[in-house]
Amino acid sequence: PSGQRWCQVHSEGACPLTAWQKLKQLNQFPDFNNYLIFVLTRLKSEDEPTRSLSGLILKNNVKAHYQSFPPPVADFIKQECLNNIGDASSLIRATIGILITTIASKGELQMWPELLPQLCNLLNSEDYNTCEGAFGALQKICEDSSELLDSDALNRPLNIMIPKFLQFFKHCSPKIRSHAIACVNQFIMDRAQALMDNIDTFIEHLFALAVDDDPEVRKNVCRALVMLLEVRIDRLIPHMHSIIQYMLQRTQDHDENVALEACEFWLTLAEQPICKEVLASHLVQLIPILVNGMKYSEIDIILLKGDVEEDEAVPDSEQDIKPRFHKSRTVTLPHEAERPDGSEDAEDDDDDDALSDWNLRKCSAAALDVLANVFREELLPHLLPLLKGLLFHPEWVVKESGILVLGAIAEGCMQGMVPYLPELIPHLIQCLSDKKALVRSIACWTLSRYAHWVVSQPPDMHLKPLMTELLKRILDGNKRVQEAACSAFATLEEEACTELVPYLSYILDTLVFAFGKYQHKNLLILYDAIGTLADSVGHHLNQPEYIQKLMPPLIQKWNELKDEDKDLFPLLECLSSVATALQSGFLPYCEPVYQRCVTLVQKTLAQAMMYTQHPEQYEAPDKDFMIVALDLLSGLAEGLGGHVEQLVARSNIMTLLFQCMQDSMPEVRQSSFALLGDLTKACFIHVKPCIAEFMPILGTNLNPEFISVCNNATWAIGEICMQMGAEMQPYVQMVLNNLVEIINRPNTPKTLLENTGRLMSPSAIPAITIGRLGYVCPQEVAPMLQQFIRPWCTSLRNIRDNEEKDSAFRGICMMIGVNPGGVVQDFIFFCDAVASWVSPKDDLRDMFYKILHGFKDQVGEDNWQQFSEQFPPLLKERLAAFYGV
Repeated sequence: PSGQRWCQVHSEGACPLTAWQKLKQLNQFPDFNNYLIFVLTRLKSEDEPTRSLSGLILKNNVKAHYQSFPPPVADFIKQECLNNIGDASSLIRATIGILITTIASKGELQMWPELLPQLCNLLNSEDYNTCEGAFGALQKICEDSSELLDSDALNRPLNIMIPKFLQFFKHCSPKIRSHAIACVNQFIMDRAQALMDNIDTFIEHLFALAVDDDPEVRKNVCRALVMLLEVRIDRLIPHMHSIIQYMLQRTQDHDENVALEACEFWLTLAEQPICKEVLASHLVQLIPILVNGMKYSEIDIILLKGDVEEDEAVPDSEQDIKPRFHKSRTVTLPHEAERPDGSEDAEDDDDDDALSDWNLRKCSAAALDVLANVFREELLPHLLPLLKGLLFHPEWVVKESGILVLGAIAEGCMQGMVPYLPELIPHLIQCLSDKKALVRSIACWTLSRYAHWVVSQPPDMHLKPLMTELLKRILDGNKRVQEAACSAFATLEEEACTELVPYLSYILDTLVFAFGKYQHKNLLILYDAIGTLADSVGHHLNQPEYIQKLMPPLIQKWNELKDEDKDLFPLLECLSSVATALQSGFLPYCEPVYQRCVTLVQKTLAQAMMYTQHPEQYEAPDKDFMIVALDLLSGLAEGLGGHVEQLVARSNIMTLLFQCMQDSMPEVRQSSFALLGDLTKACFIHVKPCIAEFMPILGTNLNPEFISVCNNATWAIGEICMQMGAEMQPYVQMVLNNLVEIINRPNTPKTLLENTGRLMSPSAIPAITIGRLGYVCPQEVAPMLQQFIRPWCTSLRNIRDNEEKDSAFRGICMMIGVNPGGVVQDFIFFCDAVASWVSPKDDLRDMFYKILHGFKDQVGEDNWQQFSEQFPPLLKERLAAFYGV
């Protein structure tokens, strides 16, 4: 093609923007792609940015319409790319490399068999540009298509490519050495066979490059070693001492990108079982290096506007606000065993979120955090001498890093830190009023990491001063401090729970005042702090004076927000907690809130229906609106109880629920079943007419692949049982087999259920539901007793006494009455489960008594003696004391 038409367009001397618009117009011509490649590869008279732009437009066309390119055009483009990969301009070489990769990624690697052999061949070129251009393209292909390159579909080209790349580790050009390592690095994590066959050569070559002058090469060497540590530690162990020494140097590299890659090594090593034995002797060197890496760099401070103290009046820019993800409602059993210490949410990530790009400071802090969890108190002798100097340092940057260190070790070194906390906590509380905003904000975060200890002390010692200062910081003039204080306060609320009740008036005054003060981003965090407060103090919030303070600003925001505004999510979550806590106190506000939730569900369903029927005309809806609305309706049903009945009567929620329960998205089903269970408890009169339609849907969702959906469906079935009584009979067979299968799954994982943060065995909810089914329909369930009695007993022995446990055990006793043979083989498990009760109701205790004595009389005194010999001493004692057996 001649470039004539292009030249006419361009010779009018148009500025790049109008050139861009003209190029877009020209895109309608079928042979326009020929012109684009011509400009990119041959029109050397044009400036490089214009040629590159032409290539990028072509790349977008390839991405969108490559399948419809006429074959001659496609062939011409491919040929031109390969012929010009060695262009004198590095910008043009890079553009051609991107274009090649884009064509290859359109499924063309199979259709372009000469591509890889030719690129590999070009690596041998005497011409530097050709070699570099070919390597650049190969690196992009390795990044995009690593799995395909190691597959039979292409006859495993890696077998040739990996040895080829390894030859270039010794090339005289640093850029080429860097490409070569980067190419091989793409195949480490997938353990590509060709690489595993050459692993020793690879490691040997890496060691040879350890002291390379080029930072990019050193960065790629560090990256390789970090990945090898994860997948082939066996090959590194013989050299571990020298690798650690090398990484200690590189973590202090003057090039921050190299230091960051090297710092990842400590994070990865901490996850390896050998960490303690190989690293213990190096801690004395490593700890000061990590601590030093935790200081803000000058560039961080500029990016964080660290010198700006008051910015609360500056509106937030929208890109500052990260998308939030709503966690769907998960049903848990109340009063599970308490969570073990230290299982805080993994979310209380290091502070500076605005710098959400990973940097050396964050990586060093994360490494110190995980190492503290490995070494525990053994870390402190290396740290404490440093900490003293840092925490009282006159330079704020150093002092700030010391406070971050203290927060990073909080989880792992808590026991060893306890003796120092009475002195440290007051110092940290003082730092909350430091004149530097970045010091105030890190002090908030670090204090939140010690909240558990603060709350364990007498409240006047630390809790009261901490709370008072944090509330002042919630009203700080600096947005970052507001955010850190709000998050820290939410953590404190979770730890302190009802300890906060005496201060509620003061807390609410502060939080409500913040409503008028906060910009967009922090408002979302404020909702979370209010919701957490409601979860933590529960019904204590239900006082007229508190309701009058809290509800008007919340309802005002609620009225300001439109139905399609995503800020509704955190506000709905917050209101859900508030409604559950206020119970009847929420009645004056419930009608408009209820109506709007129903509307949100209805709108989302309608939009989903239109999208399914006409995907080309309508957009897919954001189903989070529906999920959050369903969860708030659950909160209303739970909080208002029977009062929700009139609202349900006047709406079509049951029809909507029928649709939501069949939604393709698991989170929608999960929230629907939670709402179904709550409505069953609150106003069964409206649920009952739908049971025949609902039960088959519940049955098909007893699929442990979606554990939370399955849990919520199971729980709803249990609640329905309790309301239906004997009328449950026609539905038992629909669900029983699935429930028995779930409860018998081997080592069902312990899930951390979101809304209470308590650990529980997922089989507890199926066990309760099976018990409830047996309670209302013993004749139908009892024949299967032998198939589930053992896992049933083991999963319910850890649950505290409560209503659910009570109904489940009544059911099991009735089933044993119908089918005593079903429990004989596993009777010791039943004894153990009975002994787990602290104070069963009298009539339930009588049921236990009858079964235990019936069994004893049945087998006779001698056999019982033999049988009870295998009881652990504690079990023996309890059964003798409570039931006289």
